[in-house]
Amino acid sequence: MSDAATIADEPTADWDELAVDRPGGHVLQSVAWAEHRRSSGWRPQYLSWRGHRVLALVRPWPLVGGGSAYVPRGPVPSAEGRETAVTAWTIANALKADAVDVVAIDAEVPADDLGYREVLEKAHFRPIEEIQPSRHKVALALAGADEDAVFGGIAKATRQRIRKAEGQGTCVVRHDVRAGDDAGDGFARPHDPPATALDRFYDLLLETGERKHFSFGPRSSFVGWWQRAQAAGHVVYLEARAERPDGDVLGGLLLYRHGDRLSTVHSGDPAASRREHPGTMHLLRWRAIQLALREGRREMDLGGVDVPGARRRPTGDEPLYGLLQHKLSFGAEWVELAGAHERVHRPIRYAAGRGSSAVARRVGR
Repeated sequence: MSDAATIADEPTADWDELAVDRPGGHVLQSVAWAEHRRSSGWRPQYLSWRGHRVLALVRPWPLVGGGSAYVPRGPVPSAEGRETAVTAWTIANALKADAVDVVAIDAEVPADDLGYREVLEKAHFRPIEEIQPSRHKVALALAGADEDAVFGGIAKATRQRIRKAEGQGTCVVRHDVRAGDDAGDGFARPHDPPATALDRFYDLLLETGERKHFSFGPRSSFVGWWQRAQAAGHVVYLEARAERPDGDVLGGLLLYRHGDRLSTVHSGDPAASRREHPGTMHLLRWRAIQLALREGRREMDLGGVDVPGARRRPTGDEPLYGLLQHKLSFGAEWVELAGAHERVHRPIRYAAGRGSSAVARRVGR
């Protein structure tokens, strides 16, 4: 087999199987994500090498030629970090030959994997600020566990809130194309179409963002992506409703389904709901864990809470500390990841390209 990666404009028939569904795979390596980003001006490039499938998103520089590439949450990690880094090196060389001047990667590899770091350094990758919201994550190991054991490992106060929410009749609606006619024990079938529920979730996130001082991009971009990914089976949306599937919305939790895990992407709840139904988000996270167990997933990724910029675990006097404690209360652990890196192939054109892009953005305003 050739040691050179091949580049194609279209995915192979087994793309999602090898880039999303395999252990370590990620939704942001999917065909659905590639097509979503194409609508924003990126050019998806599908790279194949020794059984690996690696999606690179390429954006040409205005005026100066060449371009930049980002491998979102890739390449998919191998069992050995060294092999993952070799894959990154190989695809970077292939993209260089395709006139790409800089390649950014952010594979989810443990921070203490020395082999990964050594090969990246040898290949002239350097650490950069994160492209995704978080570098690290809080994760709950599920391999070989059952629901009773996992629930028993949850902190007492959190278990009490889950049971209280159940006692209040909180209904968890499962928007998931893989559910079929049976939503499963503890879940209800949707009262309205996924598009309606996801659009409603966007409004919920806007309200949550105003309360917690963060913002979201355009509705069409977020909701359009969620709809595309949900239709492909990559997204599960859990919506908490008061007593029945068409009751008042109490909260929402959006999950990615990929590799051997479910991953929390976004969550939100109305301020009034938080006061009157304090266990809503606890119940939603528990239902997500139950779903992961029933699907045979090895991990429930509860999402990142690292301090922006500093990229470390928050301390007791910082805003994200409470969210960290909430996630840890499910028996999860803080997991350090290696973070984003980039390799610059042509420094002069890279600098010129960044400058021309900045000018183009100002002119386009």
